[in-house]
Amino acid sequence: MSKKNRNKKNDRPQGALPLGRKGRCGFSVYAATVLCVGCLSTTAFAASDPLTVVNNLSTFIFSLIRAIGLILLGWGVVQVGLSFQSHDPSQRSQGFLTLAGGLVVTFAKEILDLITA
Repeated sequence: MSKKNRNKKNDRPQGALPLGRKGRCGFSVYAATVLCVGCLSTTAFAASDPLTVVNNLSTFIFSLIRAIGLILLGWGVVQVGLSFQSHDPSQRSQGFLTLAGGLVVTFAKEILDLITA
């Protein structure tokens, strides 16, 4: 075989597009992700009592709500502190409203338990 017949363009299938460096990197990341999901995943078994599953989901959702409430609470504290520094009464009232809202959201589960029980 001569060198003319062994051209690299002939090794590719007809109609194939060049992948490029970014394409190869993206494909390797995709392949690694699929491999990790396929090999490293574990089977999740359901609890024997359906009420336990609902209670666990409720606990998880309320923990997310509590995290959002703590973020609001922190942002309210920052707003109140900045309003005292800048002597802006409208910003101060907005900060106290955010602070109060963060408190309500943070303790939403306890408030609901007090109302319903």
